[in-house]
Amino acid sequence: MAKKQKSPRPGTIAYSADRHEYYEKAVQCVESEIDMVDETYENLRGKKARFLREDFCGTGNTSCEWVQRHPKNTAIGLDLDQEVLDWGIQNKIAALSPKQQARINLVNQNVLNANCPPADVILAMNFSYQLFKTRDALRKYFEKARAGLADDGVFFIDAYGGHESYRQIKEKTSFDDFDYYWHQKKYNPITGEMLCHIHFKFKDNSWLNKAFTYDWRLWTLPEIQELLKEAGFSKVQVYWEGTDKKTGEGNGEYYPTNKGEDDPSWIVYIVSEK
Repeated sequence: MAKKQKSPRPGTIAYSADRHEYYEKAVQCVESEIDMVDETYENLRGKKARFLREDFCGTGNTSCEWVQRHPKNTAIGLDLDQEVLDWGIQNKIAALSPKQQARINLVNQNVLNANCPPADVILAMNFSYQLFKTRDALRKYFEKARAGLADDGVFFIDAYGGHESYRQIKEKTSFDDFDYYWHQKKYNPITGEMLCHIHFKFKDNSWLNKAFTYDWRLWTLPEIQELLKEAGFSKVQVYWEGTDKKTGEGNGEYYPTNKGEDDPSWIVYIVSEK
């Protein structure tokens, strides 16, 4: 019998902690993400993207950042989890100006049945597409994404890997008022399937265990690129992160390349032109 998950005790920080708020603090950096998308699209197309579609949008945090960048920017976010969409509407969109709110829409819709105007840019970030566990299923999603783009549209996803990605580990990152844990609970090398959790630990030693759970397949870069090309994209390019010469760590700047480094853990963007 599976061990029952304990709920945080009343009166603790974890008991009143908002998991979406801490996810944004620990995991997301929508400012740098949109910087990369904005600059890359302009470099490829010689103009600015204006209409963004955010697949698996969750709280719509990225879409909110997009509409704040320029008065002509519009965004639509698609997700199947109404609870998460409602949180985004109440906590993210409500904080925008009335004019910005008029240029963003979060919709409860399956990305495989997206019914939206053609987008300049479609994003599927935070490895969300990895919930598709077979080649046929992932190819189908990529085909649908391509069909949802304008003629000069560009599709952006991220991916991660390195030999540490295949281990059963619990990795800790400390912030000012909490610790974030990325927990790779299970990995099946035969199928590539993974079970991962996000946990938060607070200053009073209370825990928000399994704040988020991901049951997906860890796709490799060659597999992803092959499927994008099979889906009909005219050009597929990996963008690798540069290295800070002083620290030896990533510098947050991504560049197109066909040769990566054998790092134990890496994150890349994959940019696909329709």
